[in-house]
Amino acid sequence: MMKNTFRYARMVVSGLMIALTFLIAGAAFAQDGVDFSTAEIAFAIDNFVMFICAVLVLFMQAGFAMVEAGLNGGKNTINVLFKNLMDMALGGLLFFVVGYGLMYPGDFNGILGFGGVGIANSTRIVADYLPTNEVDFLFQVAFAATAATIVSGAVAGRMQFRSYLIYSAILTAIIYPIAGSWKWGGGFLDAMGFYDFAGSLIVHAVGGFAGLAGAIVLGPRIGRFNKDGSANAMPGHNITAATLGVFILLIGWFGFNPGSVLAMTGEASTLAVVLTAVNTFLAACAGTIGAMILSYFVNGGKPDLAISLNGLLAGLVGITANADGVSNLSAIGIGFIAGLLVVGAMVALEKLQIDDPVGAFPVHGVCGIWGGIATALFGHAGTAGLGVQLIGSLVYASWAFVTMFGVFYALRAMGILRVSKREEIEGLDIAEHAGTSYPEFGSTTAFPAGD
Repeated sequence: MMKNTFRYARMVVSGLMIALTFLIAGAAFAQDGVDFSTAEIAFAIDNFVMFICAVLVLFMQAGFAMVEAGLNGGKNTINVLFKNLMDMALGGLLFFVVGYGLMYPGDFNGILGFGGVGIANSTRIVADYLPTNEVDFLFQVAFAATAATIVSGAVAGRMQFRSYLIYSAILTAIIYPIAGSWKWGGGFLDAMGFYDFAGSLIVHAVGGFAGLAGAIVLGPRIGRFNKDGSANAMPGHNITAATLGVFILLIGWFGFNPGSVLAMTGEASTLAVVLTAVNTFLAACAGTIGAMILSYFVNGGKPDLAISLNGLLAGLVGITANADGVSNLSAIGIGFIAGLLVVGAMVALEKLQIDDPVGAFPVHGVCGIWGGIATALFGHAGTAGLGVQLIGSLVYASWAFVTMFGVFYALRAMGILRVSKREEIEGLDIAEHAGTSYPEFGSTTAFPAGD
């Protein structure tokens, strides 16, 4: 009884202190003659909300790092985490210098343009009530890092670190921004009426098909497939980290999707934000259930956690293109189908002997395409129709796959794409970084160059 009394007393005191703070601040503003208009307050709120959403999307890098590290061998943990770090650091600087200007080249309705170096010179088309270029840059650079880091999981365990840096630089500075300009920068797909609300195709399909190109050119990990075509399971070393990473990604997605409304104030914007948030959550849940059910049949009558985690992500990817304009029931349907598709795509890749350690292409590539098509199938008012959505899907898949296949093939021709067999067996942490995430289980001495 006494504890409850003290608890209520603290709540009352806290409330009074908050109210007093606002009263003091209001009095100070009044004394200084400050008079904020409704438009100024709305502008401040919208920019602040966008800033928080940008931070949430940036937090997704931590989620990707945990998922990719957890679903790969412990001997490659440092390498996986390092790649995620550099996607942000290197990609962020390059997106500032080149990428942002490529994404917002002005009112060009074309294929390629350049608005200028940095943020201040960008010719992004904005209305007075939309966020500033600075906060939009933070939001978009986090998207660019997301697109880049999708590939990290697809090429894990066998790619040289220096080649990964080259790939990441090209994708974040050129490939992703140009893709973004075709819709979000007022390019030719936007003029056609193509719709991709928050990036099922622009972000996820681009990253997913780039990852598929990398996985094909690199070839499978040693021991993944037998000569007769059968596959050997190579489970990750830390399913706990992978599960935590997926929950972090779910949280970050509430910045990714609702933040793409680009405003919070005003009845229409507020309704769009909350609809988007609810649809995002429902699709994630439905994707999890769909993948879990199908995993039961492909896993010998035992539901699989890793597959179900990918189902959650599949549902999120599928709803990203249309979360602002479909019903709650439609969101559940879109997510559930995405959960089925991701399992089918994982099985198909295994049959084709394409090694994607974390299922990056099934989650982001296949379900990214599904999101774009579902936008038309489930009656989103923003799309010009199924034909346009199919064209846009083909454009983004082809752009990412062809360009990045060329990049990876060039790196292989230069002899710097894949590590040696001996280095791969020992682990990339030792071979590439002269360290180990678990020093009590192995040496930190790197092998000499060669096999």
